Amino acid sequence: MEAVSEIIRKAKARLLKMHYESGVGHIGGNLSALDLLVYLHHHVLNENDVFVLSKGHSVGALYITLWSLGKLRDEDLRRFHGEGTKLSGHPAPNWLPEIRCATGSLGHGLPLSAGLALGKNLKSEPGRIFCLMSDGEWNEGSNWEAVIFAVQNRLERLTFIVDCNELQGFGTTKEVADLEPLIEKFRSFKLHVEEIDGHSIEEIAEAFSKDVPGPRAVIAHTVKGHGVSFMENKLESHYLPVSAEQYEQALEEINGS
Repeated sequence: MEAVSEIIRKAKARLLKMHYESGVGHIGGNLSALDLLVYLHHHVLNENDVFVLSKGHSVGALYITLWSLGKLRDEDLRRFHGEGTKLSGHPAPNWLPEIRCATGSLGHGLPLSAGLALGKNLKSEPGRIFCLMSDGEWNEGSNWEAVIFAVQNRLERLTFIVDCNELQGFGTTKEVADLEPLIEKFRSFKLHVEEIDGHSIEEIAEAFSKDVPGPRAVIAHTVKGHGVSFMENKLESHYLPVSAEQYEQALEEINGS
């Protein structure tokens, strides 16, 4: 587990550098998702699996995860959000095999993932589908339709993970549209569902070491802006880039934690 923790620390530092150099925000949701992304890509996904980032505005964390695997270079990261770049602010599909879907209009990732899972079943292809979602996008009716579809079609190789940081674009999830307890709602659809600490490597590892038939939901309780004190649980971290002073403070906190 120490090796994974060190990969995550380096990934967080590189994420901050990429966002600082590009002058781009959306850092908070990237930091809430990065532990999950790194663990999944380093220890769970295999060559036959497909990963879909439904919360596309956290694509920086996906780019950094692919960088940690050697799939992207520092030179690539310096083009993040630039003119004509492939590393856009939401994932653009198919220029890397690890990025299959264009997402970011929330509510699209799970329906796409359900379709991919059904396709594998119909073609008798190996592999699983993993979809990382935000908690705010459960305001979207398309996700509930996708759950109904997944259960009805017994998509056993579909797992979706909810990055539950309790903040969305205009406030807390409770203020905007309170859907808690999500776990009971998911269970009512006959999903296999569990809750974990989305920043605990031990709990993430335990959850994904189980051979559980899906469709399966994992609710990961996270902190927006995790690891950076002035970003944690702050709505502003959904939007604002960091100043030079804030960048230095954030690096100190990440490297010292």
